[in-house]
Amino acid sequence: MVSIGGGAANTTSLLRLINQRAVFTEIFRLGKASRPELAQVTGLSKPTISMALADLERARLVRPVGLRTGGAGRAALLYEIRPEAGWVLAADLGRTTVRLALADLVGDVVARGQEPSRAHSYESAREQLVRMAAELVAEAGLQPGDVTVTVFGTPGIHDKESGALRLAPNLPGWERPGAVDALAGVTGSPYTVENDVDLAAVGEGAYGLGKGISHFVLVSIGTGVGMGVVIDGGLYRGARGAAGEISYLPVGEDVPGLDRRRGMFESVASADGVVAAAARLGMTAATAKEVFDAARGGDTVARAVVAAEADHVARALAGVIAVLDPELVVLGGGIGAQAGDLLAGPVAERLRTLVALTPPRIEVSALGADAVILGALAVGLSTARDLVFERAVAAGPA
Repeated sequence: MVSIGGGAANTTSLLRLINQRAVFTEIFRLGKASRPELAQVTGLSKPTISMALADLERARLVRPVGLRTGGAGRAALLYEIRPEAGWVLAADLGRTTVRLALADLVGDVVARGQEPSRAHSYESAREQLVRMAAELVAEAGLQPGDVTVTVFGTPGIHDKESGALRLAPNLPGWERPGAVDALAGVTGSPYTVENDVDLAAVGEGAYGLGKGISHFVLVSIGTGVGMGVVIDGGLYRGARGAAGEISYLPVGEDVPGLDRRRGMFESVASADGVVAAAARLGMTAATAKEVFDAARGGDTVARAVVAAEADHVARALAGVIAVLDPELVVLGGGIGAQAGDLLAGPVAERLRTLVALTPPRIEVSALGADAVILGALAVGLSTARDLVFERAVAAGPA
């Protein structure tokens, strides 16, 4: 922090930093911008804009990128963020699959990795993350210390006091105190841990159906069940970070063999729940996808399973809608991707009998398996923008 107690010089320095940050933030938001455009959106004078741009160029945070032509008058020189000024590593740690992506500061992905998850063992999962991250960094021609920030998407809730993951039964071993803290060694960079479904909602808001919508929820149904809540355009986490843990809603109480540790709704609506429902009706299926494929083929038992799944989802959403009144419900996760075409219509129809007001739109995410990674990149890019600016300021004039 710059002190303003030392007189006019310190005040001038502080104002100069404020102007630099304003210009840097707007270029980040706009992608490319000219001096006149920056003057218009920031309210700063053109000489002040020119000084801020010169400072940001010397700090190697922005660069000229060509001219904007086609309008009246002189062509305007455009500036953009230097992509190499920062790097974001995004990781999606699931029960079945681990996905990583490395992006530059403008969000262009330069390397990706995906493997079957070793989540059955905490030690194996951590070693897998370390190895995959190192491979991506090397593939991009970088050193581990070049990563500005890493964002991990995991099931459950990160308990920052104990360093453990809570409510993540699909990741054994991560509930131990200090388990999450070991992620600091994956790249050695600053890192953050977010709930994977929350990140999927952020991704949906930044790149998908939620773009421009202030109130929506993303319901992820797959190996687990969860919900990301966006209110007034921002992610809502709740007092303890547990907002959206709908796996524990009392839906499906009349179904035998519930696993209460996973939550009632998750037990009946998850992929395992779909397979179990098929088995109770005499159908043998190894995966939920087999059930959905059979339903499309006209199998009577599979269609009954899909109808029951739609009813479970609609009952859970009835409570969500009564409390949150979202404009949009996005169906995501593995089942959302595999069976969204089978579920969206019946869920919307069932909701008309369960809620008094007209239900919100029910749509299937188009982001698929990339939703969590895209959300992690969106969070990471925002954090990296601030970090690279603060580091440039701390380093002083080039």
